[in-house]
Amino acid sequence: MQKTITTTYSNKRTFDLILTSMAIALVFVATLLLNIKLPITANGGLVHLGTAMLFIISMVFGPKKGLIAGAIGMGLFDLVSGWTLWAPITILARGFQGYIVGKIAWSNGLNGGSKTFNIIAAVVSIPVMLVVYYIGEAIIFSSWIIPAASIPGNIVQNVVGLLVAIPAVIALKKVPFFKKGL
Repeated sequence: MQKTITTTYSNKRTFDLILTSMAIALVFVATLLLNIKLPITANGGLVHLGTAMLFIISMVFGPKKGLIAGAIGMGLFDLVSGWTLWAPITILARGFQGYIVGKIAWSNGLNGGSKTFNIIAAVVSIPVMLVVYYIGEAIIFSSWIIPAASIPGNIVQNVVGLLVAIPAVIALKKVPFFKKGL
């Protein structure tokens, strides 16, 4: 006799909370441990694989998890890594970026399954991220010139993230658990 397992609303919410928490942790760890500080700007600049993880989560799980994982995961990194002043900017920039990527990747019922839409999603999100950081840094430095120095590093970070994310998402979407989304 085979036992049927019924998923209740509470079980689904618990599972969703676990997935969201894991997404936040993955973005945080990828940002914290897999990064290179660039010596090209006065304000530092950081290239990290948190962006790749943000793209992967947004494409695999959709806009809500992308927003939450990007905002909290990278915002938390800023708070614990000496970039505290950037945390509010990061929360906005990466939250918007995760949401945009997820929204486009999941449009028309694609659920992140289209390589073309995933690439478009990431590319469309990059200018939004750049603008939010530029405005935030302009406020921090009281200058519209200084923030321009961080644009090349931010572009490199996003390109690397995209190059890592697309093959990872293609591979993940072949796994039954990730095919349709949750």
